[in-house]
Amino acid sequence: MPLENPRPLTLQAGQGETLWVLGDHYTIKVGAEQTGGAFAIIELVAFPQSSPPLHIHHREDESFFVMEGTLTCLLGHDVFDAGPGAFVHIPKGTLHTFKNSGTRPARALVTLSPGGFEDFWRKIGEPASQSTTPAPPPEGIVQRILALAPQYHLEVPSN
Repeated sequence: MPLENPRPLTLQAGQGETLWVLGDHYTIKVGAEQTGGAFAIIELVAFPQSSPPLHIHHREDESFFVMEGTLTCLLGHDVFDAGPGAFVHIPKGTLHTFKNSGTRPARALVTLSPGGFEDFWRKIGEPASQSTTPAPPPEGIVQRILALAPQYHLEVPSN
């Protein structure tokens, strides 16, 4: 859906909508509402030992550009350690997850195409007023994820 009056968007460091999602800090830099649904870009700060559950996006391609730290990515049956400057592209339909196996936060830019999945994070996350102390995931988060997953074409396989 093309935007009728697209406008440039500029953000300074630290600006954007911020959320705590599963113990990690997400800053939505640009979302589907600004790109006519084409894509979304999120700055991710993944805290040590943090990892979302294994999952499959059936609508979006997802890519990570790692800026700091290392994310260990499981892509299907393959494991890839993505350090600073590494790029990971995950086509829709690919079983995947990532984990910060280090002792310091890792930072990455996450691109989702098409955009819109950031609304899922808004629904399961909590607004963030700071980015340095991870907020614990809210009680009942697994049930909330599973309930919302079909609406966002997300599959979370059971172990």
